[in-house]
Amino acid sequence: MKILTLNTHSLIEEHYQEKLQKFVMIILNEQPDIIALQEVNQSVSAPLADTDRLPGYYPCQDNYVSIRQDNHAAQAAWLLHQAGLTYHWTWLALKLGYGKYDEGIALFSRSPITQTDAFRISQTSDYGNWKMRKVLGIQTEGLDDWFYTVHMGWWNDAEEPFQSQWKHLEFCLKEKRTSSMVWLLGDFNSPAEVKAEGYDFIHHSGWKDTYLLAEQKDDGITVAGVIDGWRDKIKDSDSHSGRNGMRIDHIWCSQNVPVISSNIVFNGSNGPVVSDHFGLMIQMKGANES
Repeated sequence: MKILTLNTHSLIEEHYQEKLQKFVMIILNEQPDIIALQEVNQSVSAPLADTDRLPGYYPCQDNYVSIRQDNHAAQAAWLLHQAGLTYHWTWLALKLGYGKYDEGIALFSRSPITQTDAFRISQTSDYGNWKMRKVLGIQTEGLDDWFYTVHMGWWNDAEEPFQSQWKHLEFCLKEKRTSSMVWLLGDFNSPAEVKAEGYDFIHHSGWKDTYLLAEQKDDGITVAGVIDGWRDKIKDSDSHSGRNGMRIDHIWCSQNVPVISSNIVFNGSNGPVVSDHFGLMIQMKGANES
């Protein structure tokens, strides 16, 4: 099984359509079983999408925003379908971004989606507040596992501290963790190199970083430079141990799992750059692999 997470930046990216095509080409080649996406935007002014242009779409019961024609997840799903690879997918709108986008999160699965789960982890519930945070999960046919796409706030945010969001997330998942394997995929805004903050907070909560579990791995860097949200937080190279970037996108699992590899994709050397984040993909060890 292959699992991919990517903060897409989507419609905000320059040369968006070109990058969308490149993203689709890599997905067609790699065919991940689960794809978690963050910052999945659509224009609030775009026409509503036709239902026949939404192959594989599984509505999330908590989503009250209609899908529009330029929705990033819908465009990617349509292009993949046209190329012969139909994904089952869902999307959840979170907030108004840059005053003109419905910004959301999405999950894609090769197997049919059987149910969704969504809940708010931020203190604010204001759709117009850019610090609004929710989590979206799916369960798929043939698996008891739950897969969640996550986009967390920052550790030292005065209004929406990471600790508060994480504690709420753990509370909402407590029952599922007792009966199923739970995966958290996404942008945690928590550099692994920074001690005693978000990354360590998650690790000490008992979650397993699949990067550490992987038999083969690269440097794990998912953000190479200073991006939106971090411009006032990276003051010097010591903030990330002098490394040329940060490992802030993670795939966590509630249990120890056999991971063959953890690799960065969409970084210019392993696939084209399509966002201000690179993607993270892991490959799990199957029953017939040793």
